[in-house]
Amino acid sequence: MNKKKLGTSVVSGMLVMGLLAGCGAGAGTEKNNDTQGAAPAGKSTELRFYTFGTEGNYNWQKTIAAYQEKNPNVKVNVIGLSEKGDTQEALKKLDLAAASGEAMDVLMFSDPASYAQRVSLGMVAPLDDYITKDGYKVSEDYKVDTKLNGKYYALPGKFNPWYVILNKTALDAAGLAIPKDWTWDEFMDYAKKLTKGEGAAKVYGTYFHGPQNGGWLDYAKLALENQKDNPEFIKADGSSNMDSPLFKKSLELRMKMEKDDKSATPYADMLSQKLNYRTQFFNQKAAMIVTGSWMNTELGGTEQVPLNFNVAIAPFPKNTAADPSGYTQVTTDYMSVAASSKNKEEAYKFIRWLTTDGALVQGKNIPSWNKVKAEDLGKITDTILSGTKNPEKVDKASLNSVLANAKASAIVPPVSYQAEVYKAVNEEFEKMILGKQDIDATVKASQDRVKGIIDANKK
Repeated sequence: MNKKKLGTSVVSGMLVMGLLAGCGAGAGTEKNNDTQGAAPAGKSTELRFYTFGTEGNYNWQKTIAAYQEKNPNVKVNVIGLSEKGDTQEALKKLDLAAASGEAMDVLMFSDPASYAQRVSLGMVAPLDDYITKDGYKVSEDYKVDTKLNGKYYALPGKFNPWYVILNKTALDAAGLAIPKDWTWDEFMDYAKKLTKGEGAAKVYGTYFHGPQNGGWLDYAKLALENQKDNPEFIKADGSSNMDSPLFKKSLELRMKMEKDDKSATPYADMLSQKLNYRTQFFNQKAAMIVTGSWMNTELGGTEQVPLNFNVAIAPFPKNTAADPSGYTQVTTDYMSVAASSKNKEEAYKFIRWLTTDGALVQGKNIPSWNKVKAEDLGKITDTILSGTKNPEKVDKASLNSVLANAKASAIVPPVSYQAEVYKAVNEEFEKMILGKQDIDATVKASQDRVKGIIDANKK
């Protein structure tokens, strides 16, 4: 599964924005909604569920059957938007469906950008009244807080925190324990100790898959991403976060590891050789990789990339030992109710079940629900790993511990010019890492360029 990059889908849907503005969230739906009105007593309600998720990745048949067994008066019609699970294709089809007035009840988004964008377009209904009536707090019941502009428009589905994948065989050879709670300084120390050999035979302590081509900017703000609030280049209030000392620390970390310690794969090699984090790790060219837990499905190796050593998982590193543990960036699914739905209450009940008990029935992804018991989490990871070639080579205790204790940073609503910001920071980072300017000049140039982009977009 590929990482859904923040900001890349902000522009998606803009081509149909005029259509949406013209017809409104609910306009033009009358002829399609004749069967969508409130169901008479004893009649069934049909929920039209628009999703990018495939049967293979989400187990829809089994999951929907379980819901309908418990709710015999509800029929859930799953409308797949992409046979490949392509989120960009799915977004385009979803926007066109909304613009043409198709009846829709439940919407599923893959990342904060597409979620926030459709909220701003009026496609998504607020859930606060239903949540208050049910008597729970999203921030307590779930690991991901989906609040936008003071309201809830989605409940979080799967939980994919970032973590560190380690070559446990290499750890054992170096006499290093699996980290249970560590800092970036300790990460750097491990990387030095795990770096072996010279030339073409060299094994680096770690490999950073970015930034590159305006994407994977996660790797230019590593020290920001373990913060509870404002882990992005733009703060939640829309102002620049480039003056945070943690941005400079992120650059210092990358420079020290590549230039001084020589424990990280050179950035120039990554670009020129078109390296990939999967093959670098599984081919034992890097002993640790910082990445997202969408990799759970590959930890035990695949037909394409076999596993010939033991693997362990460590949490995303902290900046200091005193910092709270577990905070990291997280990808999730945003389960929402369509603003145009005639069955909002039934749609809400469905997504509440789907993100709680339904996630256990589904058994394909780690849920964001906080009430998942340890044994249930273990069953899900067993199921996920059973789809790999060598699940026995994965240290499941370390994997389950990291997944159980990870916490999501607060959502920073993406701005429409996110891609411009990423491109600017990427360009300044490359000047630094390729030896064309120092860290201080990179920080100053990044600050100036991002401020300029923000100011230009305020006009």
